[in-house]
Amino acid sequence: MNATPPIRNGNLAHPDAMRFVDGERLIAHLVRLASFGGGEALNDGVRRETLTPQELAAKQWLCSLFDAPGYRWLQDDAANLILRREGREPGLPPVLVGSHIDTQPVGGWLDGAYGVMAGYEVCRALDDAGIRTRRAIEVVAWTNEEGSRFAPGAMGSSAFVQPALLDSHRQRRDAQGVPFGDALAQALHGLPDLPRAALGRAVHAYLEAHIEQGPVMEADGRVLGVVEGIQGVRWFEVTVRGRSAHAGTTPESGRQDALLAAAQLIADLHESVLALGDDTLRWTVGKLEVAPGSVNTIADRVVFSIDLRHPRRERLDQVETLLAERAARLWSGCPVGVKRVMDKAPTVFHPMAVAAVQAAVEATGEPACRITSGAFHDAMYLASVAPAAMLFVPSIGGISHHPDENTAHEHLIAGARALTAAVLKLAD
Repeated sequence: MNATPPIRNGNLAHPDAMRFVDGERLIAHLVRLASFGGGEALNDGVRRETLTPQELAAKQWLCSLFDAPGYRWLQDDAANLILRREGREPGLPPVLVGSHIDTQPVGGWLDGAYGVMAGYEVCRALDDAGIRTRRAIEVVAWTNEEGSRFAPGAMGSSAFVQPALLDSHRQRRDAQGVPFGDALAQALHGLPDLPRAALGRAVHAYLEAHIEQGPVMEADGRVLGVVEGIQGVRWFEVTVRGRSAHAGTTPESGRQDALLAAAQLIADLHESVLALGDDTLRWTVGKLEVAPGSVNTIADRVVFSIDLRHPRRERLDQVETLLAERAARLWSGCPVGVKRVMDKAPTVFHPMAVAAVQAAVEATGEPACRITSGAFHDAMYLASVAPAAMLFVPSIGGISHHPDENTAHEHLIAGARALTAAVLKLAD
């Protein structure tokens, strides 16, 4: 690795750094990564859930990409895979950049994978430009971000931030009854020669590049998105109780139909949320269970879910209050109970990290916007211990978690260029 004089005086748009991003190399690496668990074509989907043989093979391939002085491969007790590019002052906390490589049971080729491979391309570009940063740069592939095999998601990044969580994570089981701890041990054994890094280490800053997973940027003609934060989310379980009776003999006046009551309540809540006139508010009923579930029996119990999201806690509180008021009524003679089952506060990214991404994006000259993430990311956890921010590139059709997930190659390359400039600023 050739060393050049350090970049000083906040010159985060160093032309050599962005100019040395190799777009063909980035796309080739992304395509190769997609082959681990993928089909013959990219739109066949990728099946690479966490701690599976497919993910281990992908990690072994990643470790073959960098074998040069100035680099070290590491893993920690949560099987987070780390590529460390040494800095000029090894004692300083590093700048972390990355995402995840695990997928949904059948996912796309970019979700998570883009952030990891863009981080690797940052290192390659800095190598080719002859730049050695003051701080070390660590590219991390976090374990189990998706949560599709083991719940909850983001186990690797949450354990990195709070190492005590790893013990409870180990007890979680997948649908086949396999404990996370057993799968974790197998994954660590699959890369036995890697030194073990510590969880809970000091971090100077964290950046994560990601596809948007939504339609906003594409619709607005934006190539790059400066992510200001991640929406807060609350999940609720709503139970409606009625009285079971024969469908053919019970008149309407004598019914307590839990399913009818649930439908009325859902429709009322939908209209009430729309009346708030807040286009950033997300309110979804995604799961509904009906008992006894017989075609000729009136339902006596319905349980449905509510997923509520917004960037501001005050709005979440307002809608939760609205939900409680509506649930206090009788719907078709049926009482309603509401239980909050999850509450994740909104994440506001650090101004320093956001400013670094903003300036880097501006330096590319690409059409850009400020945006809030509607989905969870590992950055949500890193933001609690270090200045963190994210960079988005658009998703074609807003599609994600699906084999048709895609982003224009030129937009993926533009994102890697901006990420390189932002990492350089924070690491130097």
